[in-house]
Amino acid sequence: MSEMTAVLRDAEWLNAPPDWALTDDALSLTTGNKTDFWQDTFYGFRRDNGHFLGLDVAGDFTGFIEFQAAYEILYDQAGLMMRADAQNWVKAGIEYSDDVTNFSAVVTRDGRSDWSVISVPKIIGPQHVRLTRTGGAVIVHYLGAAGAWHLMRVADFPPDARIKFGPMACSPQRSGLAVHFTGIHIGPPIQNPLHAD
Repeated sequence: MSEMTAVLRDAEWLNAPPDWALTDDALSLTTGNKTDFWQDTFYGFRRDNGHFLGLDVAGDFTGFIEFQAAYEILYDQAGLMMRADAQNWVKAGIEYSDDVTNFSAVVTRDGRSDWSVISVPKIIGPQHVRLTRTGGAVIVHYLGAAGAWHLMRVADFPPDARIKFGPMACSPQRSGLAVHFTGIHIGPPIQNPLHAD
């Protein structure tokens, strides 16, 4: 049994996509129409209909996901999510905006979302994002083309919240984004998440 299957076999969908399959090699899915995770800020709407395959994770941990997709339409996105409830969650991955692929992180606390991006145009092939939960902090990294992890975000998160972690994908302006998750790992938190790989 592959690590992908072993990690995700007990996970549960929040908003299962219209088409998906889990094999030993990959989790593949196609997004539904106008799916997203966002709470209120700037845009003034609340959406909680994105696709998330969540696994219960207790305490501090580091988790990463390998994934790829054909990002073509505004706000196409894929990556990982850590979620306590509809009002408190983190998502990170690739999001397409203004014809540019961006490493993206959204942190939602008490029903208010924010958004930060790092522009990396013309991303192709598998990408990696990593999240470390330690105490009341969440630390997010992306893996650069040269093979080094780069810090994206340090954010506050409820230290005692029970959470789920796993793959996430959305297509806020359309349906039909095809995403392939080809790796996932969850383990103890890395020793120095701000300054070391």
